[in-house]
Amino acid sequence: MPKKRSGGGLTATQQAAKFLGVSVLSGAVLAGIALPAFGALGLAAKGSVESFDELPANLKTPPLSQRTTILDAKGETLATVYSRDRTVVDLKDISPYMQKAIVAIEDSRFYEHGAVDLKGVLRALNKNAQSGGVAQGASTLTQQYVKNVFVEEAGDDPTKVAQAIQQTLGRKIRELKYAIQVEEELGKKKILENYLNITFFGQQAYGVEAASQRYFSKHAKDLTLPEAALLAGIVQSPSRYDPVNDEAEATKRRNVVLERMAEVGDVSRAQAEQAKKAPLGLKVTQPKNGCITAVQGASFFCKYVERVFKSDPVFGKTKEERAKVWNQGGLTIRTTLDPQAQKSVQDSLKDHVYKSDKVAAAATLVEPGTGKILAMGQSKPYGYGKNETEYNYSVNSAMGGSNFGFPTGSTFKPFVAAAALEEGRPVTQTYPAPYEMPYPSQVQTCSGKPWVNTGNAKLENEAESEVGPYALKKAMELSVNTYFVQMLADIGMCPVVKMTNALGVVQGNGDKVPEVPSSMTLGSTGLSPLTMASAYAAFASRGMYCTPVAIESITQTVGGEKKSLEVPKSTCSRAMSEKTADSINTLLSGVTDSGTGKQAGLSGRDNAGKTGTTDERKNAWFVGYTPNLSGAVWVGSATQKVKMTRITIGGVYHAQVYGGDTPGPIWRDAMTGALQGKEAPRFNMVDIPNPEKPRDENDKGNGNGNGNGNGNGNGDEGFIGGLIDGGTTTGNTTGGITLPDNLFQGQTNGGSNGSGGRGRG
Repeated sequence: MPKKRSGGGLTATQQAAKFLGVSVLSGAVLAGIALPAFGALGLAAKGSVESFDELPANLKTPPLSQRTTILDAKGETLATVYSRDRTVVDLKDISPYMQKAIVAIEDSRFYEHGAVDLKGVLRALNKNAQSGGVAQGASTLTQQYVKNVFVEEAGDDPTKVAQAIQQTLGRKIRELKYAIQVEEELGKKKILENYLNITFFGQQAYGVEAASQRYFSKHAKDLTLPEAALLAGIVQSPSRYDPVNDEAEATKRRNVVLERMAEVGDVSRAQAEQAKKAPLGLKVTQPKNGCITAVQGASFFCKYVERVFKSDPVFGKTKEERAKVWNQGGLTIRTTLDPQAQKSVQDSLKDHVYKSDKVAAAATLVEPGTGKILAMGQSKPYGYGKNETEYNYSVNSAMGGSNFGFPTGSTFKPFVAAAALEEGRPVTQTYPAPYEMPYPSQVQTCSGKPWVNTGNAKLENEAESEVGPYALKKAMELSVNTYFVQMLADIGMCPVVKMTNALGVVQGNGDKVPEVPSSMTLGSTGLSPLTMASAYAAFASRGMYCTPVAIESITQTVGGEKKSLEVPKSTCSRAMSEKTADSINTLLSGVTDSGTGKQAGLSGRDNAGKTGTTDERKNAWFVGYTPNLSGAVWVGSATQKVKMTRITIGGVYHAQVYGGDTPGPIWRDAMTGALQGKEAPRFNMVDIPNPEKPRDENDKGNGNGNGNGNGNGNGDEGFIGGLIDGGTTTGNTTGGITLPDNLFQGQTNGGSNGSGGRGRG
């Protein structure tokens, strides 16, 4: 009897089949592998069982990444953001046509085989052997699902994605072992459901629900036979069979699917032929991903919410953990944004500043007592084109804002006044406040080492007519620079540092405000509108400062289950006494009533605020509030290169821009709309007596610095009463307080040489 050939006289293909029958592992490794058949068989025989046994027992299935929906405070959608546009649905919510179509074209024996289809393997081996390369695969739906899990786990890391889909023996071994596990644990219907939710359908759509919405603007449960066949056909090559970009190729592929459905008996021949004649019937919904699509002009607020999520430890201990949760998505984020306030802000900005203007404007509204950000907008839209920007001018650099914020000018002065009142200075405090003076020779700092005016730097008031003496109320209304520098010299910088720390005032780059007089009084340091609105909100809430918050609640959907996530809370603390806050409210009410902020004043409700304009008019501010709403408006050059003189903004020509005439009206209109229909509570005002007493002609200076009165310092204009009334030249110590040298130059020397004597003596 002749000897049998090695292998029992079987052909190479029959040997493979026998091997498959004995070891499902090694044969299944070849199922759909993109290598020549016989080479693959050789690889399968080398140690694959050992590799198989070393694999972990369970497939760790990551939650499917889904879209995240960001809502306003009323529950309306602001934007949807996603790493992958996906909405997970149950199998019952997927059209039966879709279920049959995907099985027919991808794995027609899906319900008949286990994790591996042996007939499919043999078919692929024969085909690949004949071609000498890769002509056909035989991965089951289960194996394809496992591969997609690997891809999903890789996220957006291109290296990990490449590893997840690479055609190697090791990957096929992993794929098989987990496919066996999945078949045993999930069953066919759940595998099909998972597959239809995880697979990519092109056009940024992951999962059949997103694909149905993208191509047909309908739910997956409503897909017709030709529509389902089209989507099923896309899966093999989303780019090649993209119906949006190649309708002819997509139609051919759809008809292949319909033909296959008829062959396996899922539909009748007549149904298939009729469906082949149908047009594609696309009703494409363009991808709407990211904050750039946010409604109500809320793109910058949307990005702020995203940055809060990615930076706050409440959402994960590390940056990587937080990013993973964000990219996984499935979040419904309810924010603090009030649609009425947001619309009012955007309308006001649009009315007063054009996006094509040389300068920009930003506005933020905050609720006193809660820290809730109710509105955030700016004149230049979010985007990457001309007159658009990615920078959020309302926030600090860490949250997507400018590198350093913007100099605030005189809007910083209320912090100095609040610090002085907390130190016990009377609300009637009076200083000489000449038109021009050097900065004090020394000013005390928190470190104990005084700031020294080594360069003999000087400052002056806005107008030459602004010559003291002034009491605090009038100095605040007129925004007298020299007054507040003298106040700073009186109390030192440490009380102001203490006050700004309590009010959350930091530079745009996150650093503390430097201890130099120009920063501590005249606002030469860059801050953000959100910082200023939140700080002024503490005045409105009678001294309670609340850290700003943007998120009310978050619900996350994972595996069909919803759970609530912890969110950051506002932290409220007392920054000053109620008496101090009430005093500041009274002082700043005068600014909007009859001072530099008169153009910003609101009608029919208590309001207060402060104007600010910086050197060379590169920035103009108005920061103001009512008892129930605080807002900051900045207008200026984001690059700090445009001087706002002889300039047209929003169609209005300005010889010079002031805080009251440009940001002031923006604030007024934004606040008016935001507060429409809302209650109008009142401030707790304090009585501020007029410190100026009638004086006869013998007590007056002659206006040129030659006043010779011998005031004794016992007047009631404050601790320097005698200096004001009498013009004495010798007293550097009054009322037990030592005054820095040259603090009141011009006024203190008026009796001896008349220098600096403008206005009243």
